[in-house]
Amino acid sequence: MAILPIIVAPDPRLKLTCAPVPKVDAAVARLMDDMLESMYAAPGIGLAAPQVGVLKRVIVIDTAKPAEEPRPIRLANPELVATSEELKSWDEGCLSLPEHYAEVVRPSRVAVRYLDEHNRKQEVEADSVLAVCLQHEMDHLDGILFVDHVSALKRNMILRKLRKAKKLGTLAAE
Repeated sequence: MAILPIIVAPDPRLKLTCAPVPKVDAAVARLMDDMLESMYAAPGIGLAAPQVGVLKRVIVIDTAKPAEEPRPIRLANPELVATSEELKSWDEGCLSLPEHYAEVVRPSRVAVRYLDEHNRKQEVEADSVLAVCLQHEMDHLDGILFVDHVSALKRNMILRKLRKAKKLGTLAAE
């Protein structure tokens, strides 16, 4: 396994749409493992392939608390099959927008269909932080960042700060 560099916004690669994987083979499974290692090292609870420069519909998530046993989920070609009408506001952050957070309103419950690391079709129903994380990471696959869900003023402020930090060299730019 390898720790992959995480792309920091603003970066045009984070705004691209990812291609589906034809099947989860050894290379995709290895990517999933590398992404998990990278996510844990960051540290974070979710990571999408475009955040490490790979334009494939692959995400990894682990919402276990630090004192808990890890519960990684590896998803290829995830798709929302159901969302609740009930909405919930969450304070979201992102490894590609380090140290920046904003309130985002999303459905409080979701059902997601995907291929697991063994190329088996799976479906997960989620609420709470897992539902938020699934929606957040799936957005990345379509070039959507959490700041795209907030006001233009807030979004521009965050992106301007990140641009400045990259220029000053206080933030690694990939």
